[in-house]
Amino acid sequence: MFLDLLVAPITAPLAGLSWIGNKILEQASPELNQKENLSKRLLALQLAFDMGDIGEEEFEEQEEGLLLAIQAIEDAERQLEVQG
Repeated sequence: MFLDLLVAPITAPLAGLSWIGNKILEQASPELNQKENLSKRLLALQLAFDMGDIGEEEFEEQEEGLLLAIQAIEDAERQLEVQG
């Protein structure tokens, strides 16, 4: 107990930095996963089109939606970098 109080000035800032780092990772991970999932869906869509499973019009509609979603995530990432 006494030792904890004695080393608190050293360990408290480190614990605070660790907490901040974990919060940043919690925020970034869903965005990275979402972007990765969208990229995988785009690849699957391209494969479906190449194999003739979907038509060109359907491909273009879905592709546009996925690309816009990826662009929105990238824009949000840039905004966070500017603010941070």
